[in-house]
Amino acid sequence: MSEDPETARQIAELARDSRPLLVLDVDEVLLEFMVPFMRFLDAQGLAFLARSFKLTGNVVDQKTQKPLEQAAVSALLEGFFHAQREWQSAAPGAADAVAGLAAGAEVVLLTAMPHRHRDIRRQHLDALGFPYPLLTTERAKGPALRLLRGEASRPVAFVDDIAHNLVSVRDAVADAHLFNLMSYREMRAFLPPLPDDIVIEDDWAQAAPKIATALGI
Repeated sequence: MSEDPETARQIAELARDSRPLLVLDVDEVLLEFMVPFMRFLDAQGLAFLARSFKLTGNVVDQKTQKPLEQAAVSALLEGFFHAQREWQSAAPGAADAVAGLAAGAEVVLLTAMPHRHRDIRRQHLDALGFPYPLLTTERAKGPALRLLRGEASRPVAFVDDIAHNLVSVRDAVADAHLFNLMSYREMRAFLPPLPDDIVIEDDWAQAAPKIATALGI
């Protein structure tokens, strides 16, 4: 797995911190994604049919029920992220839970999205009560988290809704504490089986105490 040069540049700008490290995905972890995205689709005469854990093949024309091709889905995502402030809201309990954890840990947000959307996402997260450093990446998250942690052996926890992101971090930082959290839990039925060392939680009320324990805070 290789590092994203732009992500590495963003990490280099962060102040050095020796506290336990908590790295959080954004979509479906801090912000609702699926429900707002479905509303976004509906406004354009489209629909999401939950048949697998992916977007392409499941986004269809409401009239014809014909699935959209990859290029069309990518264009929809581009439009959605550009207008995210009009659609996305905070996941229930996320702002208060993360604020509590931030009292004893360094909190960094790591979102998989085109770097060009970073400024829009930064403004939206600030408005919703998530004033923590934001990193964007267009590659695997594992190398980014390894670079974030640095040489110190401080405890690290990572929260994401996507299985391959969690596995990527586990492969890069073997002792990371891994948590699967998903605001739209209906999609969990389509997840591939998760390794036993990934803790699955339904909401922030359940996840926050376990994350605190894992980080020793």
